Amino acid sequence: MATFPPYPTYPPQPPHPGGPAGRALGHAHWWQRRGVRYGALSTLLALSGLVILALVRQQTGTEGFLVGLGLAVLPVPLLIAAFRWLDRVAPGPWRNLLFSFAWGACAAALIAIVANSFATRWIATATADPSSADTLGATVIAPVVEESAKAAAVLLVFLFRRRDFTGIVDGVVIAGITATGFAFTENILYLGTAFGTDQLTGDRGIASVTAATFFVRVIMSPFAHPLFTVLSGIGFGLAATAADRQHARRVLIPLCGLLLAMGMHAMWNGSSTFGEFGFFAVYAVFMVPAFGLLTWLVIWTRQRELRTVREELPAYAAAGWLTPAEPFALGSMRARRLARDYAAHHYGKPAAQAVLQYEAYATSLAFLRHRGRRGRAGADFSVRERELLAELWNRREIAGPALGYAARATAPPVPVMAPPWPMPGAYGAHGAYGYPGYQAGPYPAYNPYQS
Repeated sequence: MATFPPYPTYPPQPPHPGGPAGRALGHAHWWQRRGVRYGALSTLLALSGLVILALVRQQTGTEGFLVGLGLAVLPVPLLIAAFRWLDRVAPGPWRNLLFSFAWGACAAALIAIVANSFATRWIATATADPSSADTLGATVIAPVVEESAKAAAVLLVFLFRRRDFTGIVDGVVIAGITATGFAFTENILYLGTAFGTDQLTGDRGIASVTAATFFVRVIMSPFAHPLFTVLSGIGFGLAATAADRQHARRVLIPLCGLLLAMGMHAMWNGSSTFGEFGFFAVYAVFMVPAFGLLTWLVIWTRQRELRTVREELPAYAAAGWLTPAEPFALGSMRARRLARDYAAHHYGKPAAQAVLQYEAYATSLAFLRHRGRRGRAGADFSVRERELLAELWNRREIAGPALGYAARATAPPVPVMAPPWPMPGAYGAHGAYGYPGYQAGPYPAYNPYQS
């Protein structure tokens, strides 16, 4: 366990390239280098994408594939924007989101198609009952295979991008983006197949299979796959808040989340076997309440993260790293936005980007200290703390004035009651609220809502 000092020390200078640390990095094995790992992962995902593209096109035909692609892409920007909004307090890097989406759309979809098809054919051969094999494959095999394949992306980020994975919101975002990619590929397959069926039967318009499939999968339940996989993400998020020594918790909680995801997925797939209105019953009784409950949980967690920022950063303000007003501004999404607008208005877009980075590093610092106070910091606590403080120190000249302005602009008004006797000439002829003797403080000249 790393030591947890009450106040940070000044970050040291980075190691010299010729020093021991630099020589150690230079002698790393070729397969341990970041570029090699990224290249191998990118190649794997690209090959998976090519294979899944060929499989889907083979089943739908070129025209069906293009129609399915055009319809399946519609909910993707909305879902990604929603998950990105949830991640605004401590936004993770785009490369994690890009990896998650690519894994869901390519690798997880390929695993699901191959494994589901193999298992269904095996069951049909063993039981000589194709209809029962399809039902069993949809309600038992598919949930296990698909949720395991999607959860693999969350596991990889959890293991290899540990600094970017600090809590429930991170797990929800990674899981949701992965499931969005998976649903995107699956929707292409279903919609393209439905279009091919309509081409054979001659159905058009609202009465077509394509319209019905689009309504069920894109309009009614675009959140279905993200909702299932988010349960796995919550499990990994809870594991991320556990101390390194709590091995059982770090293993069992993600496993429980995965089992819950499989169970809800199985119930959703099996709703069609519950009678004529089984789908609508499951949708109304289970899916909608579960969606509302998880949405509330994630928003509540986001508010708790902002409260953590306001509670942990004053220690660094007391040590001189931050100004006294910055913890309040960094703990308010509105103040953060005003700070970025202020920097962009006065110094340009690069300054606004620097303020955005400052906000992200400060939030990571607050979360790190919060884990340290609760005895859940890793062995690299001091090193990571100094890295974050160094990043803040390099951007303080631009971010400090912007956050100071935002703190003043968003501070709640505090009315000052003047004494009941007149004090001519002391504060001016008139004060606020009609009381003589009240002097309003100076207001900043910049207004982000005016051009």
